[in-house]
Amino acid sequence: MIIVTGGAGFIGSNFIHTWLSLSDEPVLNLDKLTYAGNLENLSKFQSDSRYHFVRGDIGDRELLARLLQEHQPRAVINFAAESHVDRSIHGPGEFIETNVNGTFHLLESVRGFWQSLSVPGQTAFRFLHVSTDEVYGTLAPNDPAFSETNPFEPNSPYAASKAASDHLVRAWHHTYGLPVLTTNCSNNYGPYHFPEKLIPLVILNALAGKPLPIYGDGQQIRDWLYVEDHARAIIRVLQDGRVGETYNIGGHNEKANLEVVKTICQHLDALRPRADGKPYADQMTFVKDRPGHDRRYAIDASKISAELGWSPEETFESGLEKTVRWYLQNPAWVQNVTSGDYRQWVEKQYG
Repeated sequence: MIIVTGGAGFIGSNFIHTWLSLSDEPVLNLDKLTYAGNLENLSKFQSDSRYHFVRGDIGDRELLARLLQEHQPRAVINFAAESHVDRSIHGPGEFIETNVNGTFHLLESVRGFWQSLSVPGQTAFRFLHVSTDEVYGTLAPNDPAFSETNPFEPNSPYAASKAASDHLVRAWHHTYGLPVLTTNCSNNYGPYHFPEKLIPLVILNALAGKPLPIYGDGQQIRDWLYVEDHARAIIRVLQDGRVGETYNIGGHNEKANLEVVKTICQHLDALRPRADGKPYADQMTFVKDRPGHDRRYAIDASKISAELGWSPEETFESGLEKTVRWYLQNPAWVQNVTSGDYRQWVEKQYG
């Protein structure tokens, strides 16, 4: 048994899909079900004996203690986080509460459970913390990509909250001996992505005939990682990663936001042409840049490649086409997720 926190979110649910496609080992999903947590992402496993869901908060120490003692997991993988930079600018408090305080309570609960295990159980146990490349700050155009030894220089409330959580995980290893692993990933994309992020937002706005908002000049560069490649990387780290180490996970796909939007439009032109025959790129519109917008991220993933033999299977082109097709083929999921809180958020953010 493993426990996954935040498994109803985008990356967590894709991880569970990948895990159960490769293993019969049961997984318990603990998720608070905030706006971005969607149990529809995991509906195919509702009757699967390998999958268990518990609604709850990683800050609930009593619940965590009970679940850990009852299920005796060999690993806890922490995906639970508030993750949208724009939301963190409008309301940083929730990010501090979940990403900092929540991680602290989770670490303390896991530490108590781990200390109760036999010596062999302690040796075999792992706590894997999933984090982001945004903790490293921003890069100039010619700077080398982020490595695991880059200093932390977070520039948004979200990035700062994740940097704090990474520091807590490191400290619980060095102070208490908790066997931890940390991964820092680049921008993910793929199925089940909540449509406040760039790629699903552009796909759905394009299909709805709405403007495709591009911050500033659209030349912000990100390294794009297909979410299933990320899931496979986490599994490799869990299996063979060195305790106490950090592993950067990237897709080797540095792309400017404007190029990403244009590529999505090209896929949609081919797969679902506009009724008027015009290109979707006509819907692109430039909007005021967000405060403190990092200019470039890039991941040096040579460590995980050399130590664990992982490399991404998808190119950006193949992964993006799969992603566009998924959204076209799952209109019911899209309809259910693009209502309520999401619609209010988009109106607030983009007018």
